[in-house]
Amino acid sequence: MKQEITIKDTADLDRAAKEFLSKIGDRTLVAFFAPMGAGKTTFTAAICKALGVKDSVCSPTFTIVNEYERADGEPMYHFDFYRITKLSEATEIGLYDYLDSGCLCIMEWPENIVDLLPEDTLRVNISVNPDLSRTLSWDE
Repeated sequence: MKQEITIKDTADLDRAAKEFLSKIGDRTLVAFFAPMGAGKTTFTAAICKALGVKDSVCSPTFTIVNEYERADGEPMYHFDFYRITKLSEATEIGLYDYLDSGCLCIMEWPENIVDLLPEDTLRVNISVNPDLSRTLSWDE
């Protein structure tokens, strides 16, 4: 079943993040497929806010992964695989330990490690619409 959420503008991010979290339920592996500038990090920050993360959320472009603590005390992980050129670079950071942790893992630029993604990864496409709104879409 196809799911979609449209984000009208930045003022609509909080609503969209809460709706997204309610729709994905207990899924913990989320990969955002989107072009540069589509809002992957911005939407991740909105998800973190909805989960009560107090830290400043930024793209882990150089560190590859950032860890945040949710309001419930659980960790969550935010990956940016933009700079990954070899799959071994991802495995060397302990990727599978993170993915197997049961904690929420949000991944940007999963295209660069697609062969390493577990089968149960939720693959979310973010599209930029002509009116500059964004549409998140995925198959259940």
